[in-house]
Amino acid sequence: MAWDEWEQIKADVAVKGPAHMQLNQTPSEAGASAGAASGDLKSNRKTWVKAGEGVTGLKSGVGKALTKLADGQAGLGDTTGSLSAAAQKELYDSWKKYVSDVGARCQALGGLLQGAGHDLSKTDKEAEAELEKLKLKYADTEPVGGQAKEK
Repeated sequence: MAWDEWEQIKADVAVKGPAHMQLNQTPSEAGASAGAASGDLKSNRKTWVKAGEGVTGLKSGVGKALTKLADGQAGLGDTTGSLSAAAQKELYDSWKKYVSDVGARCQALGGLLQGAGHDLSKTDKEAEAELEKLKLKYADTEPVGGQAKEK
């Protein structure tokens, strides 16, 4: 937005007063204080629960991927004396943990979404705190290449 447009908007607000917010084509109520409940906002409990079930359901696909990963690793045997086999084992262990964490994260996030559908009385701060806990618990690894190791 150009600076002169911004200045024009500010001038219009100064002359006409602040604009009232309108959500979903519903006219704003004059004099309503910020954050006041009007009773018009509705949330569908079923939708939250269904979203939670969908995210939780992702865990099953992740579990199948983990099984395929394990099947592909089967028969590697002893990695002593083979740098490439040792590297493959290290990579497998790393991905096994990562994919397991993804499954657990899906389960936890799905549970939060389902809980939001059952308990719509939580505040935004409480919901954000729950999500922050998940973010900390399942923090992703460093970008491409991870951490360098000493040889």
